[in-house]
Amino acid sequence: MPVAASRFEIAYRALRQAILEQELKPGARLPEDEIGAPFGISRTLVRQALQRLHADGLVELGGKRTATVARPTVEEARDVFRVRRALEREALRILAEDWRPEIGAALEGHLRAERKAMEARDDRAGVRLAWEFHLLIAELTGNGLMEAWIGQLVVRCSLILAVHGRPHAAECSVNEHAAVLEALRRGDPEEAARLMDHHLHLVEDRALAPEAEAAPDLGALLARYADELDTPRAPPLRRSRAD
Repeated sequence: MPVAASRFEIAYRALRQAILEQELKPGARLPEDEIGAPFGISRTLVRQALQRLHADGLVELGGKRTATVARPTVEEARDVFRVRRALEREALRILAEDWRPEIGAALEGHLRAERKAMEARDDRAGVRLAWEFHLLIAELTGNGLMEAWIGQLVVRCSLILAVHGRPHAAECSVNEHAAVLEALRRGDPEEAARLMDHHLHLVEDRALAPEAEAAPDLGALLARYADELDTPRAPPLRRSRAD
């Protein structure tokens, strides 16, 4: 592989990883000169990397050579999750049809890495490993189209979580993944598909649920009412007999 092409690939993968690990936040500007310098590549190659990320749904291209990390809307996010659930249910059925011990070993090894990241409170690794679990399932089907399409949907969902997501315990995701693997090992593809569907619904809820309204400061609220009630009021006007 030519040196320039190799550096281009590294630049693309580095940008993609930084976005997916939420080191580059949605809306962040991506100046071509600043991107090209660490990799020693031209602005032309930087532009090509950004266009590839745009095709992945991770970057928005604007005028005047400006690019930013994408900010998917709620409507776009719901469409992505709906298609992803359908494809991942089918991926599990394909996997179950050709289940082999080495498939279980690969998925179990990945779960161990997820648990290790959770115990170490390594949030960066935890985010990456969470979405890589789904990529691994797609890869293990041996279906190239399934792997490519799920891969693109997974990276878009990672960006959606960066934009709209709410904090949650990493243990939830690990346990949900483990339940899917256990159903596959039992030879129950329908239950595995149901559990995956439920898991992705939970991910979508964590990503798109409206932010809860903050609880009021009870002391300040009651003090305001106390001040209002303690304010002397003018006596009521006496009604005349004519009234």
